[in-house]
Amino acid sequence: MLLQSPWTPRLADIDASAAERLVLALADDIIEGRLQGGDRLPAHRDLAWQLEVGLGTVTKAYAALERRGLVRSVKGRGMFVAIRQAHEERVIDLSANVPPAMLSARLLARTLAGVARKIDADHLNLYSPPSGHLEHRRLLARWLETLGVTVEPSNLALTSNARQAISLAFDLACGPHGVILTERVTYPGAIALARRKGYRMQGIALDAQGMLPEALAEALDGVASGENRAVYLTPTLHNPTTATMGLARRQAIVEVCRKAGAWIIEDGVYALGPPTTPALVELAPERVLHVNGLSKSIGPGLRIGMLALPAEMTAEAQDILRDVPMAPSPLSCAVVEEWLASGVIASIPQDLRHEARRRSSLAVSLLGTDELVAHPDAYHLWLPMPREAADRLAAAAASVGIRVTPPESVMVDPGDPASGIRLCLGGPSFEDVTEGLTLLARMMKGSRPHDAAG
Repeated sequence: MLLQSPWTPRLADIDASAAERLVLALADDIIEGRLQGGDRLPAHRDLAWQLEVGLGTVTKAYAALERRGLVRSVKGRGMFVAIRQAHEERVIDLSANVPPAMLSARLLARTLAGVARKIDADHLNLYSPPSGHLEHRRLLARWLETLGVTVEPSNLALTSNARQAISLAFDLACGPHGVILTERVTYPGAIALARRKGYRMQGIALDAQGMLPEALAEALDGVASGENRAVYLTPTLHNPTTATMGLARRQAIVEVCRKAGAWIIEDGVYALGPPTTPALVELAPERVLHVNGLSKSIGPGLRIGMLALPAEMTAEAQDILRDVPMAPSPLSCAVVEEWLASGVIASIPQDLRHEARRRSSLAVSLLGTDELVAHPDAYHLWLPMPREAADRLAAAAASVGIRVTPPESVMVDPGDPASGIRLCLGGPSFEDVTEGLTLLARMMKGSRPHDAAG
């Protein structure tokens, strides 16, 4: 005689498919200890009948749970809660800021077949020019036009990824020594690059629209005479806060930098599709070095970086790139060419925006809106809080198998008492994101009285 299941069937109360809701409900009860190792789960048909869902829905949900190691199937007996617990066996990674997976194996196979018929063998047999092959620069200048950025191919330098483009921009704007002014919290990769290269980095206050022009002007006035100055900022979907500048703010930042004679390094990697406000490089092409890339807007494996330069900087950029070549893979460029011709590259950002809004909406529903800073087009979000509270939450999350961005990694000033937690929603599956956010919401709810008292 089969044992009765102790589980009361339910579906999680989220906006998702029935299978995803069932997975979350069961995973939640297992992780929280409401189901113990060895407990029997309802039979497939019984559960489908009780929840009024299809048999395939139950089969799909059980399979997902089994892949995670939460349940195990015993032939002839049924499905059981696994002995091991989820947080001891797996990690939900909410620290890596990558877009959701949009590229299928079928699309890739079709793309590579097309590339094989058209790729120029000389691109693989010969070294590329320092700034990249001219046809590849023309190709990527066309792609930048879809984002509202107009650049002559001759003023475009190609690199293997956007971080290399930032590195090149730092060298061009600051020379061997200089100061980089940026948002008080900013992209961890830029902070790491500046420290490694020996550049002094100064944090500037920001609000819901990003960097404050008045604070920037004051900081620029305080820089020592003769010291090279560059302003690095992300005006669209800022990392980590998702702040996006309106037109008036962008114009004010440009005017401050013009008056001070400072270069602007604009990070545009998070923009998806045509902008509602112009990029900084469109407002001040003579002063802005515009960084872009494909890993955030198409897929992490497509490693191509771009740096649109003022004409006066192109010769120096070529000299640097001749000493330290950074050109992207010709195969990656051929893939982009194929996707531009077929229209695929136009549809992927649309799909990413749809999935970003789905995940952002989920985060708002689970975490609430009091502390959360989110944008519907961003696949990361920001929880501002005191540094000590951020460290405690990051450690508590790690203890249950949830990895978040370390608070110190986004802080320009390590001694700043204000920080926060960046949560990246793009990398894990929707089910894992739901599970991770649900656990984080419970931790935050349980910590508030303690924080208020302490």
